Amino acid sequence: MRKIAFLIPAALLLATGSFAQKKGKKDAPPPAADTAKKAPPAPPAKPTVKDKTKSSKKHEGLFTLYQDTVTGSVQLYIRKDQLGKEYLYQSFSMGGPTALFLHQNMIRATFPFKVEKSFDKLEFKQMNTNFYYDKNNAVSRAENVDVSEAVMFAEKVVIEDSLGYLIAADGLLLGDKLDPVKPMMPPGLPPGAVFNLGNLNPSKSKYGLVRSFPNNTDVLVELAYDNPMPFNGGGKDITDARYVRVKMQHSFLELPKNDFRARRDDPRVGYFGSEVDDLTSLSPTPYKDIINRWHLVKKDPNAALSEPVEPIVWWIENTTPVELRPIIKEAGEKWNEAFEAAGFKNAVVMKIMPDNADWDPADIRYNVIRWVSSANPPYGAIGPSFTNPRTGQILGADITVEWKSGAGAVVQDDLFNGGMSAAVTLPWENPEAAMNASQAHGSFQVNGMKQHLNCSIAQELSLQFQTGIATIATLDDEDRQTAEVKELHKQFLYYLILHEMGHTLGLNHNMKASQMLSPTEVHDLSITRKIGLQGSVMDYPSLNVNSNRAKQGDYYTTKVGPYDVWAIQYGYTPFSAAEEERELNKILSRSTDPQLTFGNDADDMRAPGKAIDPRVMVNDMSNDMVAYAEDRLKLVNSMMPKLQARFAKPDQSYAELRSRYYQLMGQRAQMVNAVSRYIGGVYVDRSFAGQKSNAKPFTPVSEAYQKKAMALLNTYLFAPNAFAADASLFPYLQMQRRGFGFFNGTEDVKPSNTIASIQLSTLAHILHPVTLTRINNSGLYGNTYSVAEVLGDLSKAIFQADLGGSVNLYRQNLQTEFVKGAAAIVEAKTGYDNASKAAALHTLKKVKAMLAGAASPDEQTRAHRTNLVFLIDKAITVK
Repeated sequence: MRKIAFLIPAALLLATGSFAQKKGKKDAPPPAADTAKKAPPAPPAKPTVKDKTKSSKKHEGLFTLYQDTVTGSVQLYIRKDQLGKEYLYQSFSMGGPTALFLHQNMIRATFPFKVEKSFDKLEFKQMNTNFYYDKNNAVSRAENVDVSEAVMFAEKVVIEDSLGYLIAADGLLLGDKLDPVKPMMPPGLPPGAVFNLGNLNPSKSKYGLVRSFPNNTDVLVELAYDNPMPFNGGGKDITDARYVRVKMQHSFLELPKNDFRARRDDPRVGYFGSEVDDLTSLSPTPYKDIINRWHLVKKDPNAALSEPVEPIVWWIENTTPVELRPIIKEAGEKWNEAFEAAGFKNAVVMKIMPDNADWDPADIRYNVIRWVSSANPPYGAIGPSFTNPRTGQILGADITVEWKSGAGAVVQDDLFNGGMSAAVTLPWENPEAAMNASQAHGSFQVNGMKQHLNCSIAQELSLQFQTGIATIATLDDEDRQTAEVKELHKQFLYYLILHEMGHTLGLNHNMKASQMLSPTEVHDLSITRKIGLQGSVMDYPSLNVNSNRAKQGDYYTTKVGPYDVWAIQYGYTPFSAAEEERELNKILSRSTDPQLTFGNDADDMRAPGKAIDPRVMVNDMSNDMVAYAEDRLKLVNSMMPKLQARFAKPDQSYAELRSRYYQLMGQRAQMVNAVSRYIGGVYVDRSFAGQKSNAKPFTPVSEAYQKKAMALLNTYLFAPNAFAADASLFPYLQMQRRGFGFFNGTEDVKPSNTIASIQLSTLAHILHPVTLTRINNSGLYGNTYSVAEVLGDLSKAIFQADLGGSVNLYRQNLQTEFVKGAAAIVEAKTGYDNASKAAALHTLKKVKAMLAGAASPDEQTRAHRTNLVFLIDKAITVK
């Protein structure tokens, strides 16, 4: 125990000594390896937006873009105060296959969108603007509960800082998330029936131009589409159908902050606009539709006539031929007459883009009249605009004119080629399809969305212009020709610009406007220079050429018409909120004025079986179309024998002679088509109850005028000698060869097919199931020209004149198709009503009786009539 006790103090002593020794060295630095505490590693610095974009070029504006200078990839920075806020997306095609309407500067998709954060992602949502909810109605609490959200794009956030979020944007911009470029093809088409794009190749797609401004951000992309095995090679503008690039511009806009107030739409005046359904209304017309218009504000609100704070400024692009610029400037400024009626002076300002301009015409901040020259343009000129769909405010517009149509050059080599008759749809062959086609005409589907037909006014005007040139060259004295052609071209360009600019102001077509004057008044300059040749420049009129060359009036109107002035007054006159409804109704009460009559594409009768009012028609003129058409048909017949001497020029092919002939055939087709619509037609009046109008909403065309139309068709379309003036030209209608090229068929001219196409297109309307049913139904409210009488008069026109002799080839085709049509009506299971079927059977028996007493002096005529009797017997035999 003692030993142990001794040892313990000794141990304590040693320990104490050791402690004292360490304490004595407290100021000396301890050995690092032995005594220092290891600090925890510092956390790595968080990467910043600057770090993630250090190799990129910054484009600051509405939305900030960072484009990598090595790879070209783009990142997008969204500020936190931009989340949940509505912006507008607008796409443009800037160059691509013309067959797919991807030509330069075509306005495409327009919609508002929002960006919202969802966990670690940003979502881009397209907004639905189709509905309205009255906030004072409790139902509004269920606003949009059944509206499907459209999330176009979602992307994980790369960096978040105190102000916003950075995301990769290639998936949004280098693809089809915003605007599906590749169109959906109609079902049922065989492979290769039409040209189409292959599949998008993101690795070959790239950015063209990236730019951002305070109120808009624009990104031009070049999208690559690959198709290793194309069935259709496309046109000349397709270098290689396996590899096609499409240029698109994505534009993102800040919606304007102003006091612009939406203006309601009305069916008596024609504006483009937005359809909005009021889901809190019990009205029979629960619509809150609004029109498209520019935001014009008077500098002096108290002045009856004031300049606007911001006028509508148009730039004439420096690609425009120099000699045409003054004409285009004058034409655009003509719209100021209409705006003066709305209280604005110099509302439209026209400027010429200098050659050294430092801005791009594709910049959406500028409204530009652009001139291009495409290999195969699907349009001649087009004037679209884009708007805020919430309010209808037009935010920008462009007009694109194709050089060929703008110059009045021929845009179609051959309107009526040898196989034209095959293109005529005969409704009796498939009544159900014919009825569906007539109802669908006027719109088409693109990627599941209904689109309006594009404006084809430039092509129409160009073809009409060539007819005018042919008339002047054939019938006018040489010393007069130069001045007449110059005036014709000026009026042609005036009308083209006036029409397209009208679209950019919000106006849609008025195909009824050419009814304003009588056939005599349309050539009276004291009238047409005062109020115009027609009610509106938004019509598709016939070229106003006079067979009496000494009394030629205006070829086209050169000023806005009374309807245009009235329509602009409705759309643009500023009113206070309290007085607006009352003042608009005052303006609309004038819709019964014949000079203000209106009917648009929904009403026009250009397709067989479509619509009902024959006055709403393309390529017509005057309030007596039968008289006007007769003068034009006489003019054409007088020109035919003179064409060869005038247009078969030494040391040139016969291509011009051929074109001039088919242009005149086009005039014949337009005239008889317009006249045929009066048979079974019903006049429509758009006025509302209580307006001062003697017209009913529906008034059948009088029997006398229907018979007058039938008589003209008999003389100039169905008669055996209707095309006698053409015969001497047939051996000379030769196409010009090019290199080692081949024709689609044999090169010989086929007059019977050409003439059959005109005759059958007219019959296609009269014998259409929609037309015949309307004739029967309108008999219940005033029509006295029955289907049986219509078919009886047709059969007399088609058979009677040659019962005593030979039947020429035109009439053999016509008579056979008429019998086949009547027989098909008798046998039809759908489409044709009972009264029409009975009338067709009755007509066939009458035709058989006529044929029984006919003289057939030659073998071909006997064969033809034997076939007719066979077809009739087959149809009337009871099975």
